Amino acid sequence: MSYAAQAYARTSHTTASPREIEAQALLKAARQLQEVQANWNGPDRSMYKALLFNRRLWTIFMSAMEMDDNPNSLDVRQNIANIGVFVMKQTIEMQMDPDPAKLKSLIDINCNIAAGLSGRS
Repeated sequence: MSYAAQAYARTSHTTASPREIEAQALLKAARQLQEVQANWNGPDRSMYKALLFNRRLWTIFMSAMEMDDNPNSLDVRQNIANIGVFVMKQTIEMQMDPDPAKLKSLIDINCNIAAGLSGRS
């Protein structure tokens, strides 16, 4: 078997479902925010980078909730959109008045939703 075929075979066995990919992305964002919180030295590049990653992720989720072909119920879509609005407000608040304690709600939201997506809630 060629190298490309072997690589494809390995990848095809490790491909995750969309829900698992979303869960992993949320956990990655939570880990970045936790690192900022644990190593707090005031607002720095790592804080802004972690907030940006989290904001981009939630922008994707919020945009997906507006799509006509979204399979989730209207209630679920509205709940995710509302959480997204909260995440955006918390992010702005963190940027305007940095405080590591403010990261807790963002970390908790990401971890809890990731657990639900992975069936661990």
